[in-house]
Amino acid sequence: MEADYVIVGAGSAGCAMAYRLSEAGVSVLVIEHGGSDAGPFIQMPGALSYPMNMPRYDWGYRTEPEPHLGGRRLATPRGKVVGGSSSINGMVYVRGHAMDFETWKEMGAEGWGYADVLPYYRRMEHWHADADPDWRGHDGPLHVTRGRRDNPLTRAFVEAGAQAGYEVTDDYNGEKQEGFGPMEMTVWRGRRWSAARAYLRPALKRENCEMVRALARRVVIEEGRATGVEVTRGGRTEVIRARREVILAASSINSPKLLMLSGIGPAAHLAEHGIDVISDRPGVGQNLQDHLELYLQIASSQPVSLYRYWNLLGKAYVGARWLLTGTGPGASNQFESAAFIRSKAGVQYPDIQYHFLPIAVRYDGKAAAEGHGFQAHVGPMRSPSRGEVRLSSADPEAAPSIRFNYMSHKKDWEDFRTCIRLTREIFRQDAFAPYVKHEIQPGAEVQSDDALDGFIREHVESAYHPCGTARMGRRDDPMAVVDPEARVIGVEGLRLADSSVFPQITNGNLNGPSIMVGEKAADHILGRTPLPPMNLQPWIHPDWETSQR
Repeated sequence: MEADYVIVGAGSAGCAMAYRLSEAGVSVLVIEHGGSDAGPFIQMPGALSYPMNMPRYDWGYRTEPEPHLGGRRLATPRGKVVGGSSSINGMVYVRGHAMDFETWKEMGAEGWGYADVLPYYRRMEHWHADADPDWRGHDGPLHVTRGRRDNPLTRAFVEAGAQAGYEVTDDYNGEKQEGFGPMEMTVWRGRRWSAARAYLRPALKRENCEMVRALARRVVIEEGRATGVEVTRGGRTEVIRARREVILAASSINSPKLLMLSGIGPAAHLAEHGIDVISDRPGVGQNLQDHLELYLQIASSQPVSLYRYWNLLGKAYVGARWLLTGTGPGASNQFESAAFIRSKAGVQYPDIQYHFLPIAVRYDGKAAAEGHGFQAHVGPMRSPSRGEVRLSSADPEAAPSIRFNYMSHKKDWEDFRTCIRLTREIFRQDAFAPYVKHEIQPGAEVQSDDALDGFIREHVESAYHPCGTARMGRRDDPMAVVDPEARVIGVEGLRLADSSVFPQITNGNLNGPSIMVGEKAADHILGRTPLPPMNLQPWIHPDWETSQR
C-alpha cells in the first residue's frame, strides 16, 4: 500500500489535513488504530461523560504518580476512535486568545502569530450566528453553534459575572475574549460535529483518500528520509509507503512516542531502550502542558437543575427524545455559559477560564449526593509547570510514561486559591441568591490557604488538554522538534501537526486550535503561500495594568 501522503492518526488535525490534501488532488492514506465513531454515546452531545470513560474509544492512559498531588495517578484520555479526541471530548469550541499566538511567534513559531492563524480559523468555521464576518467564518466544514441557554442557572451565571464587575462578551471567539457570555460547541442539528464528520467523511468520498485500520509501530526512515510507516494490521506487520511525506498527527501523547520509537528523540533515553538514534532531538516528549481545573459545586434551593433527569426514567426520556427528534437536553453538551477573566491587575489578558454546568456532577458521570445543584469548572490557563512523555518500553504496544509534574510551582497554588475565592464571590451575587442553598465543595469551612491547598491537592482534575511535546520553533533551537512549516527537524520527508507542536498552551479548550494547526499545516505541506494575514486588533482591557476587572 502506498500514497503520496501517509497521515498517522484520524484525529482533529489529521482529519483536517486529509480533507485539504485530498481536495488538492494528491493521494492520501490515513492510518487509524481506533474503531467506528457511529455509536450513540459519541453522537449524542448530552452523553459526553460516557465515551471518554469507555476502553472501546479511549487509549486508557494514566499519568505516573504525580509528586505534588499526593502521588495520585490522573486519567489522560485520548481518543482511540475515528475522529480521535474530537469524538470523545466535551465539544467546547475555543480558539484561544489572540495573545497566545503572539507568544507562539515570540517563541520561534514564525508565521503563527494571530494575524497568521485568524484566516485559518475563518476558513474552518461554519458559525451559526450573526457576527462581524471579519472575525468569524460562515462557510467552513466545522459547524459551531450555541446551546439554547434556557436553564435559568445558565443565565444567572452571566448576570452574576456582570454584577461582580466583570466584562460581558457576546463572542469570546471574536474580538473580545475577556468576560462572561455564551459558550460555543461543535454540535450541529443535535449531533456531535467531530473532525471525522466535518473533514474525514467528506474526504473519504474522494477516490484519492482512504483510511486503513492499523496500529502504527514506527516511521520507516531510509538514508535520513521518511519513506513509510510500519504498522500492525490483521496480526501482520507491514509497511505503508509514502511517495512524498509521512505526517504524524497521533496526539501529544502518541506522536512523541512514535518519534522516539522511530529513533528521533533524546539520544540517551532512546539508548536505554535499545533504539538506534537517527536524530538526537532532546525536545521530543518534553514541554508537556495541560490545564487543571476544580469543580466548585453549589446545592440548589430550587429544583431547576438537570438533576431531574438523573434517574432511569429521566435518562430514558432524554435518550428517546434525542433519538427520535435530535432535540432536548441530549442535543447539548450543557456547557452553555462561559467566562474568561484575569486573576489580578497587571495580567494583560485572561488567565482563568470558567465552564458553567447546571448540575453538580463529575466528568465521569457521578452526580453529587445532594441532588439539585450547579457547578463552575475553573482553572488557570498558563501554568508554569512542565512535564514529559517518555517511552516505558521499545514495544509499540506498550503505553508511554506520562508525567505532567502538575502543581510543581508556587504560582500554581496561588493561582488556584485565587480561582476558588473569585468563584465564591461570583456565586454570592444577587443573580444566584434565589438558587444558592449551600456550598457542596470545597465546603464553607474550607477557607485558609492550607485548607484550600489540601482541597486542591485532593480534588484538582485534568481538563484533558495535553499539548506541547514536540514544540514548534526555529531550526537552530535545540529544544524545537518541528520548524514553522511543521517539518520534523533532522529528518527529511516527515512532518508533525497536532497539539504536540504548541510552544505554549492556549487559553481554553484545545480542539479548535488543533484543527487550525491541521488546516494551516496542510498549506505548508502543499507548498502553498499561506492565507494573507488579517491584522485585526483584539480587545484588551484598557485598565489591565491597574485593575483586575
